[in-house]
Amino acid sequence: MTLEELKQRLDLYEKLMRLDKPIGTLLLLWPTLWALWIATRGQPHWMLVWIFALGTLLMRSAGCVINDYADRDFDPHVERTRNRPLAARKVSVHEALTLAAVLIFCAFLLVLPIFREVWWLTLIALFLAASYPFTKRFFFLPQAYLGVAFGFGIPMAFAAATGEVGPLGWTLLLANIFWALAYDTEYAMVDREDDLKIGIHTSAITFGRFDVLAVMICYAAMLGILAAVGWDLRYGAGYFGGLVVAAAIAGYHYTLIRGRSREGSFAAFRHNNWLGAAIFAGIVAELNLRPWLTQ
Repeated sequence: MTLEELKQRLDLYEKLMRLDKPIGTLLLLWPTLWALWIATRGQPHWMLVWIFALGTLLMRSAGCVINDYADRDFDPHVERTRNRPLAARKVSVHEALTLAAVLIFCAFLLVLPIFREVWWLTLIALFLAASYPFTKRFFFLPQAYLGVAFGFGIPMAFAAATGEVGPLGWTLLLANIFWALAYDTEYAMVDREDDLKIGIHTSAITFGRFDVLAVMICYAAMLGILAAVGWDLRYGAGYFGGLVVAAAIAGYHYTLIRGRSREGSFAAFRHNNWLGAAIFAGIVAELNLRPWLTQ
């Protein structure tokens, strides 16, 4: 294999792992960072931050490879996915599965220095990531399952930081499920016509003409749960300021999706990065900046 051929192969693997589209990694990372900061009261060990950041990248990459493997016979019939490496038969099934195995192995190596409780949670996270693509065959709200898979860094972060998950960790996971339902329904609205033709289930199809309303209700539920968490923890202006900004961003998403255009729905989905960042900024402001400012 020549250097040029190797470069082309690596470029295909990069696309298979979606390294050229970091939005999925960010949507996984933000709730994990929320959990790390809340669990440690704003003082996470730098090693934990790096382990979870790199682990998020590896697991999201592996999840994308597994997703494309599961959907390799569906993706050629969807406009947005027909040129993916597996769909276009530019990468073999053997190559894809080998790549996924390497990514998963590297992710598991990362958690070895952490509490044993996290090892078992890692196996559950792996099962969720590997099984999610197949839920679209039979489950009418696969986006809810995705919310569990994408949010499982939350209980893992609590277990790594404190030795246990506790009610707070599971409550934050519930908030993430509603958030994933909101943003991935926006994502599913992009492919609704194609998905109807090939016969797979999505929340956009299940919600039907109430899809926009359902998205906004899910945003409201997520923000309501996070507000209840902040109230219970006696957080102040920093935290709730972040939630207010996140609510404003969710309101902006309504203007993007109300017309149900593919462009607007996809723009809203991608813009959720800023919603997650706003909540994290509020947590940092509350736990790290506010005490310093009030000294």
